[in-house]
Amino acid sequence: MAQPDDHDPAHRAAVEPPDPDHRPPVAGASTARAMHRATIASVSTAGTLIVAKTGAWLATDSVSLLSTLVDSLLDAAASLITLLAVRHALQPADREHRFGHGKMEPIASLGQAAFVAGSAVFLVIAAAQRFIEPRPVQAPAIGMAVMAASILATLALVAYQRRVVRRTGSLAIQGDSVHYLGDVLANLAVIAGFVVWQQTGWAWVDPALAVGIAVYLLVSAAGIGRHALDMLMDRELPKAERQEISRIVLAHPSVGGMHDLRTRASGPQRFIQLHLELDRRMPLAEAKAVADEIHHQLQTAFPDADVIIHQDVLAG
Repeated sequence: MAQPDDHDPAHRAAVEPPDPDHRPPVAGASTARAMHRATIASVSTAGTLIVAKTGAWLATDSVSLLSTLVDSLLDAAASLITLLAVRHALQPADREHRFGHGKMEPIASLGQAAFVAGSAVFLVIAAAQRFIEPRPVQAPAIGMAVMAASILATLALVAYQRRVVRRTGSLAIQGDSVHYLGDVLANLAVIAGFVVWQQTGWAWVDPALAVGIAVYLLVSAAGIGRHALDMLMDRELPKAERQEISRIVLAHPSVGGMHDLRTRASGPQRFIQLHLELDRRMPLAEAKAVADEIHHQLQTAFPDADVIIHQDVLAG
């Protein structure tokens, strides 16, 4: 990539304040389309589940089914936030945001965590009321049918979201996927609760399942919030990715070493900075060619990454 001369913008970026005209690459068009489609699918699925679960709750008067309805309502709100955040995060860098807008993704994830935690508190309150004043579940067959259909729709969405996350690394879509996976477990629990109630008549099973779902949601919210804060605080990339960067750099036969590797992520985009150690006798043109080759290899391994390489003289 860069070369130690005054006319090379990559070299200047390593030793001087950022060039006002330097703008890191944004996610590629295919990545942007995949993320946008995933968020649209999430909102559409949540809307469908809300309609179905509302009808089922009115028919059954089940507090555990109400818990899944509340979760779907919050999922829809969180998915709308994700949709807006992803659209904003994929905008190209500008003069006021020279590193892009990727931080909108972890901000959206914090909002998702707050939504999930709030829904868990609501469910605990509703379950406590039902413990105090137990009521039998009505029309359990309707509830089980709706829950089964919800499971199939949600599993299809989660599978699609996970493919998109593997392709894009989107934290916001990953958070959305966690929500919907929790929906699958909650729906299974509601079906199990209906079966137990039919067999035993135990009224406490319904609110007990609601409390269990609430605990799961709180744990999920904590995990989503932790990952979002890591990105907002510019935590280094995972150890495996840093090791892969080092392997690529040090595998080049002309490289004597490397130091000051710094990495971070902002939405789907990675930022990689490092100092390359080269033989002091290496001609300037050759040093540039080595840096360019390593830059290309890193961007091949980490698509859409913003890579800055500074060349140093090998000590000794």
